[in-house]
Amino acid sequence: MSLTYLTTDELSGVIKYDSRTIRERLKDSVLLEGVHYIRPFGGRKILYIWEHIERDMGIATNDAYAIPMANGGVCHG
Repeated sequence: MSLTYLTTDELSGVIKYDSRTIRERLKDSVLLEGVHYIRPFGGRKILYIWEHIERDMGIATNDAYAIPMANGGVCHG
């Protein structure tokens, strides 16, 4: 399986969020290291994994009225 790696600026163009918003608000709260992005070779550069982000964006919209739980589950009402 081939994955698509995007820089912050490239991801910004795809999901229509400002790159500063991605760095300051989404990274490490919604976008998680090892799941949605990696730091290749242990460096400072961040590469986002588009397929994982796209998958999780779709999951979030399906549970619009769900309440997130601490264990990672959701409460539907």
